[in-house]
Amino acid sequence: MDAAVTPARRLADLPGPRGLPLLGNALQLERRRFHQQLEGWRQRYGDVYRLRIGRREFVVFSDPDVIAAALRDRPRTFGRSERIVSVSQEAGFGGLFASNGERWRRQRPMVMAAFDPGHIRGYFPSLVRVAHRFAGRWQRAAQANAAIDLQADLMRYTVDVIAGLAFGVDINTLECEGDVIQQHLDQVFPALARRGLAMFPYWRYVKLPSDRRVQRHLDALRIAVRDFIAQARDRLQANPALREQPSNLIEAMLAARERPGSGVDDGDLSGNVLTMLLAGEDTTANTLAWMIYLLSRHPQALQRARSEVRAALGDDRVPTRLEQLAALDWVEACAHETMRLKPVAPILPLQAFADTMLAGVAIPAGTTCVFLLRVAATEETYFPQPRQFEPARWLKAGSDAAGADNNSVRRIAMPFGAGPRMCPGRYLALLEIKMAIAMVLGGFEIESVTTPDGGEAAQERLAFTMSPVGLTLKLRPRAIA
Repeated sequence: MDAAVTPARRLADLPGPRGLPLLGNALQLERRRFHQQLEGWRQRYGDVYRLRIGRREFVVFSDPDVIAAALRDRPRTFGRSERIVSVSQEAGFGGLFASNGERWRRQRPMVMAAFDPGHIRGYFPSLVRVAHRFAGRWQRAAQANAAIDLQADLMRYTVDVIAGLAFGVDINTLECEGDVIQQHLDQVFPALARRGLAMFPYWRYVKLPSDRRVQRHLDALRIAVRDFIAQARDRLQANPALREQPSNLIEAMLAARERPGSGVDDGDLSGNVLTMLLAGEDTTANTLAWMIYLLSRHPQALQRARSEVRAALGDDRVPTRLEQLAALDWVEACAHETMRLKPVAPILPLQAFADTMLAGVAIPAGTTCVFLLRVAATEETYFPQPRQFEPARWLKAGSDAAGADNNSVRRIAMPFGAGPRMCPGRYLALLEIKMAIAMVLGGFEIESVTTPDGGEAAQERLAFTMSPVGLTLKLRPRAIA
């Protein structure tokens, strides 16, 4: 006799926070701490629960095996939600990030080529130049005993890196003051987050003052993107060989745009340029801000990182060779531990393209599934002392002491996602992180990292990505032995 088959649960069978007629849970949501609300509701309702915003149904999952299975099933069964795609494309970010299906498949190879490790290694001398500028900026602040707006400066660094690598443009915001591109980029993620959670797309009918302000920032970004594209066209015109061997993303996309039947249009081109600027600036800068904050709160980890950096650099204050960064195993472990505790993308909403089954729940086509990426990574089930900053758990030599093997921690913590749509910029992100931390610890002593209220704990704020609120850094120049 066959074993009884457990019937699938329907969405209506799932627990979840009680909402109001028509509105659902819309009035309960706090956009800036939405991720914390979802994590809190998970404690009450379990690994699978539901909520509703107006007529939009959401199913929330936190089991890492379920999440990994769904991510591996992209782009066949799951992809970006219609709302995220539409608000991103309206804002001009219709590149790889906001694409599904054939549009995604068409663009993916070009974007992946731009972030190929070999290409990034070739860019390394330019990364060193950016790091020297960064060191100079912070040297001036340290000598003046001036407080540094940590995230703002880190975003200058990351946008300079991504502009040079992906677009072949040296915009040098690190040595500029006043009107820089970051002030426009910083307004986009909060606007996308607000529109993504709105009950209905009001901005298509009525423009609020905040929407008009965002539009002005988007217009400024489009002007900058047009300049990047024009400069790349000039380079291709002057050197036709670049069409066959492009040196960066924008040249590769322009060359593809010109090929008959490529399917790449002007929207793909400008959308990917904007996407790379935004994602390349925000995610890595916030990870670095969290990492510097966590190191400042854990003196032993900081001391070990400082010793490792100075042994690798020797007489240098800024890395000049890739081999120096390759020697920074502890620094890299600290980066992974930072991303486990403070992932810049703690939640991932995806829409089901077809009827499917997930964790025994029947998911109708069109349903948005929200995956909580931090929950399992901070639970005793998977990590000993899960709330502690313990970088040793990421080192193979330290895996026994940490109580978990190296492969298992990477399977549970997925800061770059998983499956076919894993983040293409992960290699560059780790390189940027190691370069920045080596620059800080090689040339400075961290005097303090302070929060706005002077407390120990940095507050989390979600604006599409998760950032610490208002961290201020003070440095001392490293004494010359």
